[in-house]
Amino acid sequence: MIDFAARYDPQAFHIDPDAARKSVFGGLIASGWHTGAVSMRLIVDHYLSRVASLGSLGVDELRWLKPVRPGDELSIRVTVLQARRSQSKPDRGIVRSLVEVINQNREVVMSRTAVNIVRCRMAT
Repeated sequence: MIDFAARYDPQAFHIDPDAARKSVFGGLIASGWHTGAVSMRLIVDHYLSRVASLGSLGVDELRWLKPVRPGDELSIRVTVLQARRSQSKPDRGIVRSLVEVINQNREVVMSRTAVNIVRCRMAT
């Protein structure tokens, strides 16, 4: 967590335990970008199809809701909000989903809406 922040988001409350204790957070917290990277790994390992995933059109409404602290255990919850077949490329679908990152206390620490492209079976 500290190594990631030192490299990509070197704010004191991410990298310096003494400064972090004196901050509004009262201790070290993960960079939101680190939380996003960890959640992406969980999405790839446990949600995206290795057969059907064709990438993403982007992310909307990214929110860091609670600090992630050293030792926190994170999981994801994905809720499909919309799924439709592409009109211009009917072999593909567009899936819009809410991704929530949850800590060991079942608190949502980060959320985002993702838009993914997936391979579709052709209608027979």
